[in-house]
Amino acid sequence: MLKPLPDYPWDQMVPFQARARAHVGGIVDLSIGSPADPTPDVIRAALAAATDAHAYPQTAGTPELAAAITDWYARRRGVPGLTQQQVLPTIGSKELVALMPFMLGLGEGDTIVHPLAAYPTYAIGAAMAGAEALACDDPALWPKGTKLIWLNSPGNPDGRVLSVAELRASVARARELGALIVSDECYAELGWDAPWDLTPIPSILDPRVTDGDTRNVLAIYSLSKQSNMAGYRAAFAAGDAAVLARLLTVRKHAGLMLPAPLQAAMIAALGDPDHVAVQREKYRARRAVLLPALLDAGFRIDHSEAGLYLWATEGRPAWDSIDWLASRGILAGPGPFYGDHFAEHVRFSLTATDERVAAAAARLRA
Repeated sequence: MLKPLPDYPWDQMVPFQARARAHVGGIVDLSIGSPADPTPDVIRAALAAATDAHAYPQTAGTPELAAAITDWYARRRGVPGLTQQQVLPTIGSKELVALMPFMLGLGEGDTIVHPLAAYPTYAIGAAMAGAEALACDDPALWPKGTKLIWLNSPGNPDGRVLSVAELRASVARARELGALIVSDECYAELGWDAPWDLTPIPSILDPRVTDGDTRNVLAIYSLSKQSNMAGYRAAFAAGDAAVLARLLTVRKHAGLMLPAPLQAAMIAALGDPDHVAVQREKYRARRAVLLPALLDAGFRIDHSEAGLYLWATEGRPAWDSIDWLASRGILAGPGPFYGDHFAEHVRFSLTATDERVAAAAARLRA
């Protein structure tokens, strides 16, 4: 029997959102990581040129898209040699996270591990399949019966980056358990603190992690963040060809296919690193404004060395911080939404405009 799903947590934010909107200077919404900047012209032009899409698209994606993804992994993620059968486009990454347990046939009696500070959909996907979710960051404590392990590096909400050594240990433990291990890496182009400001953030598919053996190892990636394509729902998975073949078969039966114009837009996005570099600097500048203002207001920043968020605490209950912020017209994400261990944390997004981030910094200091 499937477990009942919890209420959607963000519904709890409605009264705080109303308070923040009533602020004389308007709301500064730093709660959701939804891009505020325009989609780059090179992507929009590719989409427009591909709107004659009279035939059904391929669920596996076009050969051109597969080549763009494999080339991108070689150039940007240090993962050479992937084949067309080792990549699969998806309709955003959230649907893949939510449906992965179901598509793999997991259910009652199976354990799905995810990080302590975690994107809630990892646990929701387990509940939708009737499996058990376990929050645990220590591979040594992952139990027998574990079938699926989620990693998230850089992490949402905490911006934590897993090193090559940590990824290797995780993969080794997954293989001891006979479990599939999947790394959600959609913030990997956004490294801030040393060494990730200069050193590429490692992928779980990096040969230094896998020794070239991608069996039962997957990475997933989204273009929502680095390319401002959240509205396009453009993402992909890569790694074990056998696992991806299973996912492809299920997706064919379910009609889960990425529209052809969006596939063309993805090809353009993956082939143009310049717009990614521009967007990265926008986020770096916003972070440089918001972070010191949070420190001046009495917050401590934990991890947050990469990604789109600042993971902060005042050392008091998160809902007290959320209330205090809302009275200043600022909306943030409550730590309890991301795990039971984070009752005193709040998450601040860097995706607001320059003007709104500057307004938040001024209000924090006031």
